[in-house]
Amino acid sequence: MLRGWFDRPGTATPAWYRASDDPVVGHALRLLHDRPADPWTVAKLAAEAGVSRAALARRFTERIGEPPMTYLTGWRISLAADLLRGTDDTVGAIARRVGYANTFALSVAFKRLRRITPSEHRAAASGTREASTGGRSMED
Repeated sequence: MLRGWFDRPGTATPAWYRASDDPVVGHALRLLHDRPADPWTVAKLAAEAGVSRAALARRFTERIGEPPMTYLTGWRISLAADLLRGTDDTVGAIARRVGYANTFALSVAFKRLRRITPSEHRAAASGTREASTGGRSMED
C-alpha cells in the first residue's frame, strides 16, 4: 500500500521508508518505532543493530538525513501528537508512553519542535482553538 502511494507522481517518499531496506538502518528504525519509550542511546541502538556507534551514526545520518537521537525525538513527538489527538490519556501518561520521564520533559520537547504545548495541540485538535503544528507526523 505504501509503495503504491509513494509511486504516485509528486509524492515524496520519506527518508525512513527509503532506508527501511538497509539492513542496519532499517533494523534501527524498527527498534525505534517499536520501542520508542526505551531509554535509547546511540551505543544501545548500535549494539542492538550489531554495529559500532560511529558506524550507526554515520550510516543512519546518511540515509535518514539526521542523527538517530534527533530522529527519535521527532518520532516521539509525532507519537505524542497523535495520542493527544486520539486519546483522553493525560499528558503525563502520554509522556511516559513515548519515552519522557514526565509532563514537563515532554512539554519542553513538544514546544521546541511544534512551537505549541501539548495541551494547546490537544485543544486545537478538538476544535476549541486554532494552532499551527509543524514537524513530522506518523504519515511522514
